[in-house]
Amino acid sequence: MHVETYLSRIGFTGPAEPRLEVLRSVHTCHLMSVPFENLTVHSGGRIQLALPLLYAKIVDQRRGGFCCENNGLFSWLLSELGFQVTLLSGQVKRVTTGCYGPPFDHLVLMVSLGGQRWLCDVGFGSAGFSIPLSLETSGPQEQGHRVYRVRKDSGMHFLEWQQEENRGAAGDWTGIYKFTLEPRCLEDFDEMCWHHQSSPCSIFFCKSMCTILQPGGRLTYIGRRLTSTAFLSEASGTLLKTTTRELKDEEIPGILAEGFGVVLNSPLIPKDEMVVPLPVMY
Repeated sequence: MHVETYLSRIGFTGPAEPRLEVLRSVHTCHLMSVPFENLTVHSGGRIQLALPLLYAKIVDQRRGGFCCENNGLFSWLLSELGFQVTLLSGQVKRVTTGCYGPPFDHLVLMVSLGGQRWLCDVGFGSAGFSIPLSLETSGPQEQGHRVYRVRKDSGMHFLEWQQEENRGAAGDWTGIYKFTLEPRCLEDFDEMCWHHQSSPCSIFFCKSMCTILQPGGRLTYIGRRLTSTAFLSEASGTLLKTTTRELKDEEIPGILAEGFGVVLNSPLIPKDEMVVPLPVMY
């Protein structure tokens, strides 16, 4: 771990001390510099959850990764900066079935700072939050035009949002994932990491993807499509402007390099197949 090199990779400047404003800044910088992607799975490689390998991939090779990679490495950075970090097991809610995935389906982080606990996640995707969320309240937490909350029920915590709207505390809430506060270690996620690389029940196996947060929007590649989303103001009458275009196979390497800063060592096989529902519902 070379902290200064990592901070340079994510574009963070300034004193890197264990303070809340630093936590917020490195969290947002990471999301805007390191893509959420699974392209190793679709270019002949295999993801392994060893911190030196994750550092080499994300920092040295300027790649991205999915939750175990991005959040696993980010937890190392935060620890090196003096933050108290706990790895947590999350279960993502499937849009198609309305059911949650199995334990260790998603890796998230809890940071304890000054007697307060914060949820951090730089490895989720389009529904993810850009600034750490407080675990000390179940009330709405606004981030731009979006609003999130962490609801607690019978020892389980539920991350929810109102999608691209903010209708206040009484609005309709949609689940993103659930998690407990039981401490975990990176090795606990090995089995599910392999599942996501090999199972037709995982979106990461069924679809080649890469997405990154941008100033005022998001850029997303899936299969043979590129989607650009702009977050607009309420005064414009709409909160989102989305444009999508089809890609030819020969265009994709250039798109990944120019739009996401990702250069693969092996040819990518674009993939966009239906995800098979999990046989066991959680």
